[in-house]
Amino acid sequence: MSIGWDREIHADMPLKYTITLLLNICLVLSASEAQTFQLMRYDENYAAFRDSARIFYHRIKYAPLSTSGQAYLSFGGEVRWEYDAFDNEDWGAFHAGKDNFLLQRYDLHADLHLGDRLRFFAQLRSGLENGRPHGPRPIDEDKLNVQNLFGDIRIWEGPKDSLAFRGGRQEINYGSGRLISVREGPNLRLYFTGAKWMYTHKNLSLDAFAMEADSTHTGIFDNHGTKELNLWGAYASLAIPLFQHIDLYYIGIRRDNSPFEEGVENEYRHTVGSRIWRMGNGFNYDLEGDYQFGRFGAGHISAWAAFIDVSYLWGDLKWMPQIGIRNDYMSGDRRPGDGNLQSFNPIYPRAGYFSGFDPQVGAVNLIDVHPYLALLPLPNVTFNLDVAFNWRYSLGDGVYRPNGVLNLPGASSTKRYIGTANLVKVGYNITPFVNINFGAQLFNAGPFVDNVVTGVKNAFLTNTQVVFKF
Repeated sequence: MSIGWDREIHADMPLKYTITLLLNICLVLSASEAQTFQLMRYDENYAAFRDSARIFYHRIKYAPLSTSGQAYLSFGGEVRWEYDAFDNEDWGAFHAGKDNFLLQRYDLHADLHLGDRLRFFAQLRSGLENGRPHGPRPIDEDKLNVQNLFGDIRIWEGPKDSLAFRGGRQEINYGSGRLISVREGPNLRLYFTGAKWMYTHKNLSLDAFAMEADSTHTGIFDNHGTKELNLWGAYASLAIPLFQHIDLYYIGIRRDNSPFEEGVENEYRHTVGSRIWRMGNGFNYDLEGDYQFGRFGAGHISAWAAFIDVSYLWGDLKWMPQIGIRNDYMSGDRRPGDGNLQSFNPIYPRAGYFSGFDPQVGAVNLIDVHPYLALLPLPNVTFNLDVAFNWRYSLGDGVYRPNGVLNLPGASSTKRYIGTANLVKVGYNITPFVNINFGAQLFNAGPFVDNVVTGVKNAFLTNTQVVFKF
């Protein structure tokens, strides 16, 4: 490694002292059992600890503030260290050679419940980057920021339905994360500021939301909002016997100076879509389709996407093997320079969903075929093996990054095949609080990349994460 573990990454937090502290905390926590941690930490509920033994861990997860126990505080947090080693990022187009760096993420949250109807959630986040030769990317560093700060009011709760309102800064995540994701993969998770209404009725849940985006800076409490409505919509999920789950949604976005190969214009885009899915033992499927329309400058938007994921899980066999294949289609611009836009916009997608760890190919102007294998060789060890074959959907459009930003223009090339991503990932849950993940990806450049990048090189990445949660 080019960065030693004894190097001070932050003036107030030498890494070796942090490791020692966390090891001591793990020893204290080892006597307790941790509730399963959620992707969205505000979804966790520790009210069940009210009548449990008052061990150390339970005292920080449930601290009563009233004799009845209806009012209580819960604390939690996360530390994540990640070391990335790149060879020829972007196939050598911009950063040839090695590019190794360390990422750190620190989160601390408090969850205040005042009875059954009122709740406040606050979370601080610190994201640090060290060693990247070209400096931090927008997804890497934000030294200190408020990640969540919202209040929930339960307007009513009946025997069959309930309605709640949430206002303030908040993370959001819907469905498979193909269009709206908290973006767990990068060092900085996404958040918005706004309002959300949440209605549930038997097997139905319906959210309506209106949000303002933030611009991210690398300093301390220096992020600021756009002062305009950037994201709005509604998302409904219904559980029924025939398909198990059906999602229906509408998403609207507004972005200034949105960059596509067609040009850079203000973008007003509407997405209507549906998802049918099943997860469990046996045959699984995840089918999703979207149509997008709106305005791109003075031109019109007409774009679409289809996502297909089918697999089979042998849950009763040793190692619980699961084999599957994904096949996705995202439209691209057909006629460059005509003012209209057919490029699909993935909005706020889950990074790495389509092309693995290395964020080089995103869900715009893309066809991919993605077979995969998942195994559980030990109860606390996971193994995943993936291959992703990637083509351009339209020869009049280029290759985009996972966030929808243009990476390589393509109108000058007649080649369609982008390349093949080969991925392996191993996860080891050391304790309920600590896990280690290792991944490697080799992206073999195809004829398109060879055609548009001078001195093209295959891209290789290794990614190592150590994560502690409490």
